[in-house]
Amino acid sequence: MSSLDVEEVIETIEMIRMRNLDVRAVTLGINLLDCAHPDPEELARGVREKIAEVAGDLVEVVEEVEDELGVPVVNKRIAVTPCSLVAASAIRKEGREAVLTIAEALDEAAEEVGVDYLGGYTALVYDGFTEADEAVLDTIPEAIEETERLCASVVVADERYGINMDAVYRTAEAVKETAERTEGHGCARLVALTNAPENTPFMAGAFHGVGQPEACVNVGISGPGVVRAVVEELKDADFRTLHDEIKRTAFKITRVGELVGHRVAERLGVEFGAVDLSLAPTPEDGDSVAEILERIGLESCGCPGSTAALYLLMDAIKKGGAAATSRHGGYSEAFIPVSEDAGMARAAEEVLTLEKLEAMTAVCSVGIDMVVVPGDTPVETIAGIIADEAAIGVATGKPTAVRIIPAPGKEPGDEFEMGGLLGRAPVMDVSDYRPTMFRRDGRIPPKFPR
Repeated sequence: MSSLDVEEVIETIEMIRMRNLDVRAVTLGINLLDCAHPDPEELARGVREKIAEVAGDLVEVVEEVEDELGVPVVNKRIAVTPCSLVAASAIRKEGREAVLTIAEALDEAAEEVGVDYLGGYTALVYDGFTEADEAVLDTIPEAIEETERLCASVVVADERYGINMDAVYRTAEAVKETAERTEGHGCARLVALTNAPENTPFMAGAFHGVGQPEACVNVGISGPGVVRAVVEELKDADFRTLHDEIKRTAFKITRVGELVGHRVAERLGVEFGAVDLSLAPTPEDGDSVAEILERIGLESCGCPGSTAALYLLMDAIKKGGAAATSRHGGYSEAFIPVSEDAGMARAAEEVLTLEKLEAMTAVCSVGIDMVVVPGDTPVETIAGIIADEAAIGVATGKPTAVRIIPAPGKEPGDEFEMGGLLGRAPVMDVSDYRPTMFRRDGRIPPKFPR
């Protein structure tokens, strides 16, 4: 990668000081397949040792790069090979308790090396269940309750295979039980995925895919405040000019992310993986994707025109980022999580409905993300929401996801506080009518090839 020139450095410093530019996540992916062992205790020991060996210096190295470049890195994370693959032989020998031993070991390892989150408590069930997949899926609520940093994901659909509706329903059951065990908060570490990318740095859906290197660094960029400032300066510009300027800004942001990723990877002695170009908001004032959309031309995010504005933003981000790096991966679009984006949370209080949010997810990532619903929302309704997003993913071929939070004791209009970067959000209303489709078993097939 060519170095940043003087002009780019000056612009980057301005972005950091005045517009809240940061790198949202540096995630180290680690292959744990060589740790597989039929004895759960031996497997757990191998997992802890491997993570300590590969990631022991991760936080220190990232902080060194932060200081050298003056670029804040918000989260340091680890993603590992899906537990359903790593623990398969132990599960066959010892049953479902084996995978809980691994969950505990992963959480302990994450604490030991000092990362914020560790992803990979994952079941790949888009076309059926293995014994190990079932053990992971069945134990997700307990694993999340008993850990602090562990993130879980269930891949319920894929454009090549369609939607595993049995997996959708069982994932909804896991969401509901997790909410009950953790007063809702644990659901922020559980996500249902479609067309899951194997190299994303973002949680809760990060895992280290079997086609990835032994270890690699993936970086998630940020920059809503930077893009918002650009849009504000161009309030009278036509759409093509606006698109081009957002694209140029995304190019610069991506260059910063790639520079950070290369330096971290080099010092850790691992490969550089990819930059996820996704525009990721925070609850901080001015760091909102929703506010960018409103500056593009909406009275409030969620009103008519919101999907079109989001498409313009998403397309410009993808094109600008892709021009800046040949190593783009993950989701690489724009995130619209409700609780993590102060503008989205406000819009959900005023005009944004769950149905309009679903429509907007058809043109961006990740999907129904960090949405709070009443605690008494039926499992069938949660499953229907997951199935709808899976259908969008299968139909469009893009990654989609659902991270939904049934808040115990809360009703529509109440507020639910998640804390920190997870933010706060109003409890959104859901339809009283339930889907009855889950009386049927099986799969919804993939779309006919074009």
